[in-house]
Amino acid sequence: MSNALVSTTATHIEPLGSSSSLPPAPWRDVHDVAPEALTAYIRRLEQLCVERPTSADVRTMLGMAHAVNLDVYKSMDALEDARTVDPTSFWAQLKYAELHYRLRALNKAEEETKRAAELAENPLQLALARRQMKEIRTLKHSSIRNVHWTKPLTVPALMLSAGVLGLFVVMLWK
Repeated sequence: MSNALVSTTATHIEPLGSSSSLPPAPWRDVHDVAPEALTAYIRRLEQLCVERPTSADVRTMLGMAHAVNLDVYKSMDALEDARTVDPTSFWAQLKYAELHYRLRALNKAEEETKRAAELAENPLQLALARRQMKEIRTLKHSSIRNVHWTKPLTVPALMLSAGVLGLFVVMLWK
């Protein structure tokens, strides 16, 4: 989908009407979905994004479909677009946080899930956000860490270069 075709800035939020206006997902179990059905579904959602550029629900579904297709970058883009179109969309925020959770970017996932909990409009949504927050915190405390690249890699790079150069000299010597 081309970003030139679809504007993500909304002057007003278009009501989607009923949930039946979204095409039904072609899967019950994401492991059993046929690649052809998934590709056709993604194409249909991209077409709907062009037809309804201010619909966060369609973009959220597109992000979820790309995630099922294991296309992380397109999924992230679609979910970010959904959040841009409607900053108050609980589902767009929750699925964006869930994508970070599944990528094990736990600090970012926790931050985004907190935002989703703030956007919850009913007890079911709040319960879903809390359960996701609990899973994130459980992973954070069970020795799965987020790696932060705060230390310079100069010394290890120099040591590796010296080792390769030393190996090269030894091989030329013989």
